[in-house]
Amino acid sequence: MRNKSSASASSASNLRTQLLEFLIDSAHELQVIPIVKYTALSLFADRFYDSFRSSRLVGVENLGHWLFKPIRESNLQLFALISLWISSKIHNSSPLSVKTLKSFGDKSITEQHFTARDFLEAEIVFLQVLDYELGAGNVAFIFLEDLLSQLKGMAKVGELVNLEACMDIMDLLYETEDSSLLYSCSLSLAASTLVASYVITVPKQRWEFPVLPWGKDFFSCEFIENFKTQYVLDGVIDFLLEPFLFC
Repeated sequence: MRNKSSASASSASNLRTQLLEFLIDSAHELQVIPIVKYTALSLFADRFYDSFRSSRLVGVENLGHWLFKPIRESNLQLFALISLWISSKIHNSSPLSVKTLKSFGDKSITEQHFTARDFLEAEIVFLQVLDYELGAGNVAFIFLEDLLSQLKGMAKVGELVNLEACMDIMDLLYETEDSSLLYSCSLSLAASTLVASYVITVPKQRWEFPVLPWGKDFFSCEFIENFKTQYVLDGVIDFLLEPFLFC
């Protein structure tokens, strides 16, 4: 039983990784702006996909929609594209069109063909799973931009921190699904990403200590009272050590 359980967990983890790689690659191919990609990741990875690993899945299956009978990888790829579509509606004055998504889906989803109507139906199902709650204010990328802006305002070395490197790190953190507390707090995920990028991209001789001045003077946000510096340190250590765990 233990072996079956372990194999099942491994399979689920591999599927999640493949789906998030698909979402990230799709975002790049569709040339959406970063906030659209990271809002989509938040909606899909942190909320929608999470439903398939919790008791909420029972309610989802009771919707009776054919996209859940059975739940195939191709169907989940469709929902990944739906998350990008919804995110583009939130952040873009000219969002992605159904025609664009269908054309892209025809090329990128190889196991199944979806019609324009399927996309429209999938959007409704996606929203039902999320209980129509699309709050996009708690997205890690928003916090990352704010923290980087504050760092640049406080220290010249902030100009050496590369936003592209930050986004690459955040993509990897989503794909690997660190089991730490990073994923329960978007702020800690953003802060960990920023510190890791600082350590990687800023020449060591230019480092200023402490690396980042954590505290209420640095963060102007009300939620700083719930912020734990240890979460950030754990996240940075996990990320910097990860390449060595597979050697």
